[in-house]
Amino acid sequence: MFTKAFWKATGERSVRTYAQVLVGSLGLDTLGIISANWSEGLALGAGAAVLTVLTAVATSGGPEGPGLTETVSRR
Repeated sequence: MFTKAFWKATGERSVRTYAQVLVGSLGLDTLGIISANWSEGLALGAGAAVLTVLTAVATSGGPEGPGLTETVSRR
């Protein structure tokens, strides 16, 4: 968990999650399933990104990767 590779993988994962939640919330708004404007979508994405980082820290399988069963190559 204290390696550059861990935080690089965790950062990439949190950015992906942020984008997925933002696009998902705005897409569901467009379909009329939920009502979410841009500021709400951004807030949902930020919350999901924070949870992703916390999950990576909590489930780190050791010094290598951000998940229980994954490892990160050191480049």
